[in-house]
Amino acid sequence: MIQRIIGLVSLSLLTITVQAQDRFFSTIKVEFEKTTSVRQLYKDLEAGDSWFEQFKDRYPVTSVNYYEFTGDSSVSLYKPGKEVPVDPRSFYRPVADKNVVYTDFIKGTTISQKPVFEETFLMEDSLLKIKWKITGDVRNILGFDCRKAIGIINDSIAVFAFYTDELMVPGGPEGIHGLPGMILGAGIPRLHATWFATKVEVFDVNMKIVVPATKGKKVSRTAMVQSLDKVLKEWGTYGSKLIVNFII
Repeated sequence: MIQRIIGLVSLSLLTITVQAQDRFFSTIKVEFEKTTSVRQLYKDLEAGDSWFEQFKDRYPVTSVNYYEFTGDSSVSLYKPGKEVPVDPRSFYRPVADKNVVYTDFIKGTTISQKPVFEETFLMEDSLLKIKWKITGDVRNILGFDCRKAIGIINDSIAVFAFYTDELMVPGGPEGIHGLPGMILGAGIPRLHATWFATKVEVFDVNMKIVVPATKGKKVSRTAMVQSLDKVLKEWGTYGSKLIVNFII
């Protein structure tokens, strides 16, 4: 009887151990929903201009776009997901909504395809420099306990993120990266935009699709920003604020 009890206890402990181990995954596919608070964004962009107050009803309150992230601990690909119809009556058109971001975590590099108006850039450079501070706040996203981190991109752009070390991929939406686990939620206050995972897959993930885009004008991040600056500076402060969408 004692041996039987010991055997049952051992089996229970083994089952618990296996279940715990199964909670850590190194290859994943994540679907993201990006929400932009459009009216608040344009109120900031057009601060002091009567244009917004005159036509604010022609802007949606929010705009939603979808993206897919596929990756493991070495490489990942972030690209547009299902399309959302655009209301032709609206003045708003999404910005930087077609970015395709390939990340090599081992080499610390990215190849990002960024369509900008009538030009398409293929930016090849090192990963974004993000200074992170991990906090004690925790939020559950799709069953994963995610710790909150606050970061600064290029010493000027604030970002917050919720990551889980149960998904052993140091990536996130767009070029946001660098935490000890997958980012399932993120936000950039300056853009009035948030990204949150709506679905996570950990089995039978097709890593064959994780390859960089090849079409576009090859540039470094600095060269791309300089090119954009020449175009957007004609839009004044409004244009200079939009450029952040293409840096991340």
